[in-house]
Amino acid sequence: MALPQRVKIIEVGPRDGLQNERHNIPISVRIALIEQLADAGLPVVEAGAFVSPLWVPQMSASGEVLSGIQRKAGVSYPVLVPNLRGLEAARAAGAEEIAVFGAASERFSQKNINCSIDQSLTRFATVVTAARQQGIRARGYVSCVLGCPYEGEVAPQTVVRVAAELYAMGCYEISLGDTIGVGTPLKALRMLEAVAREVPLACLAAHFHDTYGQALANLFAVLQLGLTNIDSAVAGLGGCPYAPGASGNVATEDVVYLLNGLGIATGVDLERLAATGRWICQRLGRRPGSKVARALAGRRNPPDCD
Repeated sequence: MALPQRVKIIEVGPRDGLQNERHNIPISVRIALIEQLADAGLPVVEAGAFVSPLWVPQMSASGEVLSGIQRKAGVSYPVLVPNLRGLEAARAAGAEEIAVFGAASERFSQKNINCSIDQSLTRFATVVTAARQQGIRARGYVSCVLGCPYEGEVAPQTVVRVAAELYAMGCYEISLGDTIGVGTPLKALRMLEAVAREVPLACLAAHFHDTYGQALANLFAVLQLGLTNIDSAVAGLGGCPYAPGASGNVATEDVVYLLNGLGIATGVDLERLAATGRWICQRLGRRPGSKVARALAGRRNPPDCD
Protein backbone atom coordinates (compact mmCIF):
# COMPACT_ATOMS: atom_id res chain seq x y z
CA MET A 1 0.00 0.00 0.00
CA ALA A 2 1.44 3.36 -1.08
CA LEU A 3 0.07 5.49 1.76
CA PRO A 4 1.28 9.06 2.33
CA GLN A 5 3.43 9.82 5.36
CA ARG A 6 1.51 12.96 6.24
CA VAL A 7 -1.95 14.35 5.44
CA LYS A 8 -3.18 17.93 5.67
CA ILE A 9 -6.67 18.18 7.15
CA ILE A 10 -8.77 21.13 6.05
CA GLU A 11 -11.32 21.77 8.80
CA VAL A 12 -14.59 22.99 7.28
CA GLY A 13 -16.79 22.82 10.38
CA PRO A 14 -17.08 26.58 11.05
CA ARG A 15 -18.32 27.11 7.50
CA ASP A 16 -19.67 23.99 5.83
CA GLY A 17 -20.57 22.55 9.21
CA LEU A 18 -22.64 25.48 10.44
CA GLN A 19 -24.21 26.72 7.19
CA ASN A 20 -27.05 24.19 7.41
CA GLU A 21 -28.05 24.97 11.00
CA ARG A 22 -31.62 26.14 11.47
CA HIS A 23 -30.61 28.99 13.74
CA ASN A 24 -27.85 31.54 13.47
CA ILE A 25 -24.84 30.87 15.68
CA PRO A 26 -23.55 33.80 17.78
CA ILE A 27 -20.42 35.42 16.43
CA SER A 28 -18.60 34.76 19.70
CA VAL A 29 -19.29 31.02 19.40
CA ARG A 30 -18.11 30.91 15.79
CA ILE A 31 -14.89 32.70 16.74
CA ALA A 32 -14.28 30.41 19.72
CA LEU A 33 -14.86 27.33 17.55
CA ILE A 34 -12.29 28.47 15.00
CA GLU A 35 -9.73 29.28 17.68
CA GLN A 36 -10.21 25.96 19.47
CA LEU A 37 -9.81 24.03 16.23
CA ALA A 38 -6.58 25.87 15.47
CA ASP A 39 -5.34 25.15 19.00
CA ALA A 40 -6.06 21.46 18.43
CA GLY A 41 -3.52 21.47 15.61
CA LEU A 42 -5.66 21.90 12.49
CA PRO A 43 -3.48 23.66 9.90
CA VAL A 44 -6.44 25.00 7.89
CA VAL A 45 -9.72 26.18 9.43
CA GLU A 46 -12.39 27.51 7.10
CA ALA A 47 -13.68 30.65 8.78
CA GLY A 48 -16.85 31.59 6.90
CA ALA A 49 -18.45 32.55 3.63
CA PHE A 50 -19.04 35.97 2.08
CA VAL A 51 -22.30 35.01 0.46
CA SER A 52 -25.73 36.62 0.52
CA PRO A 53 -27.31 36.42 4.00
CA LEU A 54 -30.65 35.99 2.23
CA TRP A 55 -29.50 32.62 0.91
CA VAL A 56 -27.20 31.45 3.71
CA PRO A 57 -28.10 33.50 6.82
CA GLN A 58 -25.92 31.32 9.05
CA MET A 59 -22.84 32.79 7.36
CA SER A 60 -23.84 36.41 7.88
CA ALA A 61 -21.27 38.50 9.76
CA SER A 62 -18.40 36.41 8.39
CA GLY A 63 -16.43 39.63 8.19
CA GLU A 64 -16.77 40.14 11.92
CA VAL A 65 -15.81 36.53 12.54
CA LEU A 66 -12.72 36.69 10.34
CA SER A 67 -11.52 39.99 11.76
CA GLY A 68 -12.30 38.88 15.32
CA ILE A 69 -10.29 35.65 15.53
CA GLN A 70 -6.90 35.52 17.21
CA ARG A 71 -4.87 34.05 14.39
CA LYS A 72 -2.41 31.29 15.14
CA ALA A 73 0.93 31.25 13.38
CA GLY A 74 1.06 28.68 10.60
CA VAL A 75 -2.72 28.30 10.35
CA SER A 76 -4.74 29.32 7.27
CA TYR A 77 -8.27 30.71 7.59
CA PRO A 78 -9.87 30.56 4.11
CA VAL A 79 -13.34 31.92 3.36
CA LEU A 80 -15.74 31.22 0.51
CA VAL A 81 -16.54 33.99 -1.97
CA PRO A 82 -18.95 33.75 -4.92
CA ASN A 83 -17.99 36.88 -6.82
CA LEU A 84 -15.90 40.08 -6.85
CA ARG A 85 -18.18 41.74 -4.32
CA GLY A 86 -17.58 38.87 -1.91
CA LEU A 87 -13.85 39.04 -2.58
CA GLU A 88 -13.70 42.73 -1.69
CA ALA A 89 -15.64 42.15 1.52
CA ALA A 90 -13.35 39.27 2.44
CA ARG A 91 -10.23 41.32 1.71
CA ALA A 92 -11.54 44.17 3.87
CA ALA A 93 -11.93 41.68 6.74
CA GLY A 94 -8.33 40.53 6.37
CA ALA A 95 -8.71 37.40 4.26
CA GLU A 96 -5.45 35.87 3.08
CA GLU A 97 -7.09 32.94 1.30
CA ILE A 98 -10.42 32.52 -0.47
CA ALA A 99 -12.28 29.67 -2.12
CA VAL A 100 -14.60 29.60 -5.10
CA PHE A 101 -17.22 26.89 -5.36
CA GLY A 102 -18.52 25.27 -8.51
CA ALA A 103 -20.19 22.00 -9.40
CA ALA A 104 -19.92 19.09 -11.82
CA SER A 105 -23.71 19.12 -12.28
CA GLU A 106 -25.58 21.71 -14.35
CA ARG A 107 -28.76 21.54 -12.28
CA PHE A 108 -26.88 21.74 -8.99
CA SER A 109 -24.90 24.72 -10.28
CA GLN A 110 -28.17 26.48 -11.11
CA LYS A 111 -29.66 25.67 -7.69
CA ASN A 112 -26.53 26.55 -5.73
CA ILE A 113 -25.17 29.65 -7.49
CA ASN A 114 -27.85 30.44 -10.07
CA CYS A 115 -25.74 29.99 -13.19
CA SER A 116 -24.48 27.30 -15.55
CA ILE A 117 -21.15 25.53 -15.12
CA ASP A 118 -19.59 27.55 -17.95
CA GLN A 119 -20.91 30.81 -16.53
CA SER A 120 -19.57 29.92 -13.10
CA LEU A 121 -16.09 29.19 -14.46
CA THR A 122 -16.01 32.53 -16.26
CA ARG A 123 -17.01 34.28 -13.04
CA PHE A 124 -14.47 32.34 -10.96
CA ALA A 125 -11.63 33.18 -13.35
CA THR A 126 -12.26 36.87 -12.71
CA VAL A 127 -12.38 36.35 -8.94
CA VAL A 128 -9.27 34.16 -8.80
CA THR A 129 -7.27 36.53 -10.99
CA ALA A 130 -8.25 39.52 -8.83
CA ALA A 131 -7.45 37.61 -5.64
CA ARG A 132 -4.00 36.58 -6.84
CA GLN A 133 -3.22 40.13 -7.95
CA GLN A 134 -3.91 41.17 -4.34
CA GLY A 135 -1.69 38.44 -2.90
CA ILE A 136 -4.64 36.28 -1.80
CA ARG A 137 -4.45 32.55 -2.45
CA ALA A 138 -7.43 30.82 -4.04
CA ARG A 139 -8.79 27.31 -3.57
CA GLY A 140 -11.48 25.69 -5.71
CA TYR A 141 -14.40 23.44 -4.81
CA VAL A 142 -16.18 21.05 -7.15
CA SER A 143 -19.50 19.76 -5.79
CA CYS A 144 -21.37 16.59 -6.81
CA VAL A 145 -18.30 14.71 -8.03
CA LEU A 146 -19.87 11.31 -7.24
CA GLY A 147 -23.55 12.08 -7.69
CA CYS A 148 -26.13 14.86 -7.82
CA PRO A 149 -29.47 15.12 -5.99
CA TYR A 150 -31.10 16.36 -9.20
CA GLU A 151 -29.26 14.55 -12.01
CA GLY A 152 -28.15 11.31 -10.37
CA GLU A 153 -24.90 9.90 -11.79
CA VAL A 154 -22.21 12.42 -12.71
CA ALA A 155 -19.74 11.57 -15.46
CA PRO A 156 -16.10 11.60 -14.27
CA GLN A 157 -15.10 13.60 -17.34
CA THR A 158 -17.34 16.47 -16.22
CA VAL A 159 -15.53 16.48 -12.88
CA VAL A 160 -12.20 16.42 -14.71
CA ARG A 161 -13.14 19.39 -16.88
CA VAL A 162 -14.28 21.59 -14.01
CA ALA A 163 -11.32 20.67 -11.79
CA ALA A 164 -8.82 21.22 -14.61
CA GLU A 165 -10.25 24.65 -15.42
CA LEU A 166 -10.13 25.72 -11.77
CA TYR A 167 -6.52 24.60 -11.59
CA ALA A 168 -5.63 26.34 -14.86
CA MET A 169 -7.12 29.63 -13.68
CA GLY A 170 -4.85 29.61 -10.62
CA CYS A 171 -6.51 27.68 -7.79
CA TYR A 172 -3.64 26.09 -5.88
CA GLU A 173 -5.84 23.22 -4.61
CA ILE A 174 -9.07 21.65 -5.84
CA SER A 175 -11.47 20.05 -3.35
CA LEU A 176 -13.55 17.23 -4.83
CA GLY A 177 -16.87 17.03 -3.01
CA ASP A 178 -19.21 14.08 -2.70
CA THR A 179 -21.91 16.55 -1.69
CA ILE A 180 -24.68 14.01 -1.09
CA GLY A 181 -22.46 11.21 0.19
CA VAL A 182 -23.49 8.57 -2.36
CA GLY A 183 -19.98 7.53 -3.35
CA THR A 184 -18.44 4.13 -2.76
CA PRO A 185 -14.71 3.29 -2.67
CA LEU A 186 -14.33 2.08 -6.25
CA LYS A 187 -16.22 5.06 -7.65
CA ALA A 188 -14.17 7.44 -5.52
CA LEU A 189 -10.95 5.78 -6.66
CA ARG A 190 -11.85 5.94 -10.35
CA MET A 191 -12.99 9.55 -10.10
CA LEU A 192 -9.74 10.62 -8.43
CA GLU A 193 -7.64 8.66 -10.91
CA ALA A 194 -9.39 10.46 -13.76
CA VAL A 195 -8.92 13.92 -12.26
CA ALA A 196 -5.30 13.22 -11.31
CA ARG A 197 -4.48 12.67 -14.97
CA GLU A 198 -5.19 16.39 -15.54
CA VAL A 199 -4.47 17.98 -12.14
CA PRO A 200 -1.46 17.04 -9.97
CA LEU A 201 -2.50 14.73 -7.14
CA ALA A 202 -0.77 16.99 -4.61
CA CYS A 203 -3.20 19.75 -5.64
CA LEU A 204 -6.35 17.68 -4.98
CA ALA A 205 -8.39 17.19 -1.81
CA ALA A 206 -11.21 14.81 -0.88
CA HIS A 207 -14.38 16.31 0.58
CA PHE A 208 -16.68 13.40 1.43
CA HIS A 209 -20.03 13.49 3.18
CA ASP A 210 -21.12 10.46 5.17
CA THR A 211 -24.78 10.12 4.17
CA TYR A 212 -24.49 6.38 3.47
CA GLY A 213 -21.69 5.70 5.94
CA GLN A 214 -19.08 5.33 3.20
CA ALA A 215 -16.87 8.37 3.79
CA LEU A 216 -14.05 6.66 5.71
CA ALA A 217 -14.00 3.74 3.29
CA ASN A 218 -13.83 6.18 0.40
CA LEU A 219 -10.99 8.06 2.08
CA PHE A 220 -9.04 4.86 2.66
CA ALA A 221 -9.41 4.05 -1.03
CA VAL A 222 -8.09 7.40 -2.27
CA LEU A 223 -5.33 7.51 0.34
CA GLN A 224 -3.86 4.47 -1.40
CA LEU A 225 -3.37 6.62 -4.48
CA GLY A 226 -1.29 8.98 -2.37
CA LEU A 227 -3.86 11.72 -1.70
CA THR A 228 -2.55 14.08 0.99
CA ASN A 229 -5.40 16.59 1.53
CA ILE A 230 -8.70 15.84 3.27
CA ASP A 231 -11.63 18.12 4.09
CA SER A 232 -13.63 17.22 7.21
CA ALA A 233 -15.83 18.82 9.87
CA VAL A 234 -15.51 18.53 13.62
CA ALA A 235 -18.26 16.33 15.14
CA GLY A 236 -19.47 15.49 11.62
CA LEU A 237 -21.30 18.82 11.36
CA GLY A 238 -22.82 19.93 8.12
CA GLY A 239 -25.01 19.16 5.22
CA CYS A 240 -25.93 21.24 2.22
CA PRO A 241 -28.98 23.51 1.95
CA TYR A 242 -29.13 22.73 -1.78
CA ALA A 243 -28.75 18.93 -1.47
CA PRO A 244 -31.89 17.46 0.15
CA GLY A 245 -31.13 14.46 2.34
CA ALA A 246 -27.39 15.01 2.51
CA SER A 247 -26.04 14.43 6.00
CA GLY A 248 -22.93 15.90 7.54
CA ASN A 249 -19.33 15.88 6.47
CA VAL A 250 -17.08 13.06 7.52
CA ALA A 251 -16.12 13.81 11.13
CA THR A 252 -12.63 15.19 11.68
CA GLU A 253 -12.25 13.04 14.81
CA ASP A 254 -12.97 9.89 12.80
CA VAL A 255 -10.53 10.93 10.07
CA VAL A 256 -7.76 11.61 12.58
CA TYR A 257 -8.36 8.27 14.29
CA LEU A 258 -8.17 6.49 10.93
CA LEU A 259 -4.97 8.29 9.96
CA ASN A 260 -3.40 7.65 13.37
CA GLY A 261 -4.14 3.95 12.92
CA LEU A 262 -2.48 3.98 9.50
CA GLY A 263 0.64 5.68 10.88
CA ILE A 264 -0.05 8.87 8.90
CA ALA A 265 0.90 12.11 10.65
CA THR A 266 -1.55 15.02 10.89
CA GLY A 267 -0.30 17.16 13.78
CA VAL A 268 -3.81 17.12 15.28
CA ASP A 269 -4.41 16.44 18.99
CA LEU A 270 -7.35 14.02 18.93
CA GLU A 271 -8.35 14.60 22.57
CA ARG A 272 -8.46 18.37 22.16
CA LEU A 273 -10.30 18.00 18.89
CA ALA A 274 -12.93 15.73 20.47
CA ALA A 275 -13.35 18.17 23.35
CA THR A 276 -14.01 20.94 20.83
CA GLY A 277 -16.56 18.74 19.10
CA ARG A 278 -18.37 18.13 22.38
CA TRP A 279 -18.26 21.83 23.15
CA ILE A 280 -19.84 22.99 19.89
CA CYS A 281 -22.45 20.22 19.97
CA GLN A 282 -23.53 21.30 23.44
CA ARG A 283 -24.14 24.76 22.05
CA LEU A 284 -26.03 23.36 19.11
CA GLY A 285 -28.09 21.07 21.33
CA ARG A 286 -27.07 17.81 19.65
CA ARG A 287 -24.86 14.76 20.03
CA PRO A 288 -21.56 14.65 18.12
CA GLY A 289 -21.89 12.88 14.79
CA SER A 290 -18.43 11.39 15.29
CA LYS A 291 -18.29 7.77 16.44
CA VAL A 292 -14.77 8.33 17.75
CA ALA A 293 -15.94 11.30 19.81
CA ARG A 294 -18.72 9.20 21.32
CA ALA A 295 -16.29 6.38 22.10
CA LEU A 296 -13.85 8.75 23.78
CA ALA A 297 -16.67 10.28 25.83
CA GLY A 298 -17.79 6.81 26.88
CA ARG A 299 -14.28 5.93 27.95
CA ARG A 300 -14.14 9.03 30.11
CA ASN A 301 -17.55 8.29 31.63
CA PRO A 302 -18.12 4.53 31.43
CA PRO A 303 -21.68 3.37 32.18
CA ASP A 304 -22.44 1.23 35.21
CA CYS A 305 -22.82 -2.43 34.34
CA ASP A 306 -24.55 -5.11 36.37
